Amino acid sequence: MKLIVVESPAKAKTISRFLGSDYKVVASYGHVRDLPGSANEIPEEYRDKGWARMGVDVDNGFTPIYIIPRGTKKYITQLKKELKKADELLLATDEDREGESISWHLVELLEPKVPVKRITFHEITKGAIEEALANPRDVDMQLVRAQESRRILDRLYGYSLSPVLWKRVRTKLSAGRVQSVAVRLVVEREEERQAFNQAQYWDIEALLSDPKGNEFTAKLFRVGERRCAVGKDFDPDTGELKQPKRVVALDEKQATELIGNAQKALPWEVTEVERKQTRQRPAPPFTTSTMQQAAGSRLGMSPRKAMRVAQQLYEGIDLGGDDREGLITYMRTDSTVISEKALADAKSYITNNFGDKYHTGERRYRTKSQSAQEAHEAIRPTEIKRDPKSVARYLDKDQLRLYTLIWERAVASQMADAILDKTTVDITAKVDGRDHIFRCTGSVIRFDGYLKVAGGAQKDTILPEMNEGDKIAGAEDNDAGVRLNKLESIQRTTSPPARYTEASLVKKLEEEGIGRPSTYAPTISLIQQREYVNKKGGALVPTFIGMAVVNLLRNHFGHYIDLKFTAQMEEDLDAIASGRVDPEDFLSQFYFGDQEEEHGLTKDIEEQLPQIDYPAINVGEDPETGEPLTVRIGRNFVYVQRGEGGDGNTATVPVDLLIDELDPAKARELIKARKKGDEPLGTDPDTGKKVYALVGPYGPYVQLGETGEDKKKPKRVSLPKNRKIEEIDLDYALRLLSLPRELGTDPDSGKKVTAGLGPYGPYVERARTYRRLPSVDRAFEVTLEEALEMLAKGGGNTKEVLKELGKHPETEAEIQVMTGRYGPYVTDGKVNASLSGWDDPTKVTMEEAVKLLAEAATKKKTKRPARRKTTRRKKS
Repeated sequence: MKLIVVESPAKAKTISRFLGSDYKVVASYGHVRDLPGSANEIPEEYRDKGWARMGVDVDNGFTPIYIIPRGTKKYITQLKKELKKADELLLATDEDREGESISWHLVELLEPKVPVKRITFHEITKGAIEEALANPRDVDMQLVRAQESRRILDRLYGYSLSPVLWKRVRTKLSAGRVQSVAVRLVVEREEERQAFNQAQYWDIEALLSDPKGNEFTAKLFRVGERRCAVGKDFDPDTGELKQPKRVVALDEKQATELIGNAQKALPWEVTEVERKQTRQRPAPPFTTSTMQQAAGSRLGMSPRKAMRVAQQLYEGIDLGGDDREGLITYMRTDSTVISEKALADAKSYITNNFGDKYHTGERRYRTKSQSAQEAHEAIRPTEIKRDPKSVARYLDKDQLRLYTLIWERAVASQMADAILDKTTVDITAKVDGRDHIFRCTGSVIRFDGYLKVAGGAQKDTILPEMNEGDKIAGAEDNDAGVRLNKLESIQRTTSPPARYTEASLVKKLEEEGIGRPSTYAPTISLIQQREYVNKKGGALVPTFIGMAVVNLLRNHFGHYIDLKFTAQMEEDLDAIASGRVDPEDFLSQFYFGDQEEEHGLTKDIEEQLPQIDYPAINVGEDPETGEPLTVRIGRNFVYVQRGEGGDGNTATVPVDLLIDELDPAKARELIKARKKGDEPLGTDPDTGKKVYALVGPYGPYVQLGETGEDKKKPKRVSLPKNRKIEEIDLDYALRLLSLPRELGTDPDSGKKVTAGLGPYGPYVERARTYRRLPSVDRAFEVTLEEALEMLAKGGGNTKEVLKELGKHPETEAEIQVMTGRYGPYVTDGKVNASLSGWDDPTKVTMEEAVKLLAEAATKKKTKRPARRKTTRRKKS
């Protein structure tokens, strides 16, 4: 029996379908060894070493100390048991460097006494597996060394710089070779936005129509000798024109005057007509990066989700009966190469389904990335003939959407160019002896080519037949060819650089040569899990902690988060894989430096650490006192400080307050609220304790009493989400503090029934069984009978419309406020946004509802990985 080892059970299940009883396919369940993750994972014999915390012997050639994670040990035991029955071991882990490394670790751990071979494949199909079995090879140790060097480098980087952050920013923070650069990109984009100066200018548009009444638009393009400004003509730092002698920006007065003069200048004249044919080429098939970008922009998938779904499609899908195959090729790749078989299959499919003119020859794309392994393929369907319709019934929604995207891109990449006819017409109005030129453009698809299958095909913009010398008359001239119906001015404002989305950040990392296909998705997820970056809508916004970390690293260790330096490290790691660079020399130069440059990480930390102050983020000046406002990072929470701080000059920043929302006015408001919170609202007549309205890291709340000598925390209740702290008086505070209130006892079970206000809104509860209430007011009013009825209904599946808000301003969908099983919510029929915590959901406005729905539509929840358990470890 031949034992084949792969990483995942799903992959094992698919491959098993293609092989007979002479083979057994088992899974290693991912990585089988790694560096120690914590102090108690370090083997006993190394704990007294100065480098033990690293898990890397930096004094002896950067030798890694490998351990077996506790959760993996049972799988290794099972693999050893299966190996005893085998006469040959075949390692079929993924074809990239990480997969090669896993194969090597398996050999080290299993210590096989039978022949060992390595097999690789781009896709999990019967033909690909048979070809791999016919062409086995040895484990490629150069690839293994390259992957090991990458892992050691990341450990040296993170375990050296992270303690600096613990000492100067906050404990439990981390620095990473790729993650810190990614955060820097997000932070510097935000800084560009903060430094941006908005400019205003006015466009003039002419609405024209042909004799048949078909309308089209011409925009003012030139005033005399100067071209009319567009957004990119303004300096983002000053808001002024970059070239005022060549470009003109109209203000409102100038635009109004020009419109009046241009109307008086009718008829206008067509002075230039340019017609040309253009060809539009298809994009190459997907790499990991471009797939993640397209999945983000077109499907709304995060990079992590796109990779998870792609892995499902790669490892195998049940296609009915005993048929199970991988539907796409390996999804971690930076190659755009397609196999000869796939090229032939694409040609056959295209000509048979669309005709010969849609295929004008094989397209062989050249991979842009210098590090791409050309033996790999682009991401494509394993069978081109397997179109999305034919597999739709076997796939879930996300699998089908991503498969469709991949299939369309691969097929379109082999189709003929689209051919478009483009027309540009200049129309001149003579105003005060100067030529003012209006320009209109049109395009018509003459041959759709690859657009026949590619998503996002463009629409025709048709212009009427016009020739030089033709006149443009006024609207009242019924005999004219083309007439001017309307001339209007439109105000424009320049926009700051757009924030990165997950997809655009992946694109930027790839463009800069930072990271590799396997690292993009984990990096994007990690910087959010570490709370260096938050999502606002679909955009990435740095947190105050992320800003502080980048400021520290940039000011004191800028070399290590420099884009070019990080990209060069990637190239060096690729050179290790090809045998051009020695791993030990590379790691030694990075960690210890060399005699010429003396630029090593250890020495830089030693020199810089005494010079590092606790970071402060400037917010501006107090609008009334003129004192500086700064954000500082506390042990547990972020706070804003005025001047030198002290009593009445600091306030906690709520955790959900984003960096662009904290301006000087908001900072002053927080400090003022904090200072006012020191003054009680009054006294609780029942207990004699003082009642306070305060603002904490999780928002405003009311508090009964103060922390006593026993350090016992006083009772606190958060305010409903749509209640402002300045609106709270003693009566309302006491009502909130009365929660939870006991309603009585359930006569059937003898259990207490209560009504209260929790993090998810108002509720009734019995024996840890909860039902939501539609408003906070109901928590004060609900009776025992009503609560028991709600609890008996199993959550109240009945939906009830509480309010009709009207039509969505963009989609025109009807927006309703409703209550259902999980409490009140607003919906447009497709997306639901919770209103839990609102004391009266019916008071939500259209503007608030639209914002809530937009946030709900783009919100992606990220789960923290489970902490790994520890056990006794073994050194290789």
